[in-house]
Amino acid sequence: MDLKKYVTIVEDFPKPGISFKDITTLMDNGEAFKYATDQIVQYAREKKIDIVVGPEARGFIIGCPVAYSLGVGFAPVRKEGKLPRETIKVEYGLEYGKDALTIHKDAIKPGQRVLITDDLLATGGTIEATIKLVEQLGGEVAGIAFLIELSYLEGRKRLEGYDILALIKY
Repeated sequence: MDLKKYVTIVEDFPKPGISFKDITTLMDNGEAFKYATDQIVQYAREKKIDIVVGPEARGFIIGCPVAYSLGVGFAPVRKEGKLPRETIKVEYGLEYGKDALTIHKDAIKPGQRVLITDDLLATGGTIEATIKLVEQLGGEVAGIAFLIELSYLEGRKRLEGYDILALIKY
């Protein structure tokens, strides 16, 4: 299935010069969303995944159906102050300033094989921070899966050494 047909390109959103890749038109098509999810599930099965991790919010959208299909848990990665129990935190750089991501301290058990999911690989900063959280808890990042990769932004360079699946490339 050509998943690109289900992604809507919105020019000049959220600001002039940006060509936004809208996945909601893929998600609202049951056949396309199921196909994309199944492709990631197949990849994850080969990696013998114990748990799926995804950063908010689109990492939840991708990761939860994958975790459900695999019969494994899902651990959310959220902005600071959003998770109710004890967390660990990683700060990471943005274009202008810093941000922080957190995960529950008990979300990953040492040695667990982790699949990280998100909708889009752009510069790789959010996923790089997510990897650090997983590894701080003793998890092994067995794979990283995206619906879309913007290869011209070279996010893979930041994630060198990790196995990456991207279903659609621009």
